Amino acid sequence: MAAYIIVEVETTDEALMAEYRKHTPGAIARFGGKFIVRGGKTRTLEGGWTPSRVVVLEFPDYEKAEAFYFGEHYKPILEMRLKAGKSKAILVDGHSG
Repeated sequence: MAAYIIVEVETTDEALMAEYRKHTPGAIARFGGKFIVRGGKTRTLEGGWTPSRVVVLEFPDYEKAEAFYFGEHYKPILEMRLKAGKSKAILVDGHSG
């Protein structure tokens, strides 16, 4: 069953988001992953935070998502997220609901 990485980013830097979108597809494709959501407002999250961008990456299984998330391939994406300011990312197993 599929697994997902959900990334929530607060940024108004369009150039940074363009770089994120340019770099990410090639990195996730190596693990069979793809974008299923790119951008858009979301609801207010815990602590009253409303991210300006939500990105959801889908992988064919948890092992591939985990290999991407904890591997070297994610580092450049993590650095971009950190530059963007407040950001969260979670890894979700599709078996859990």
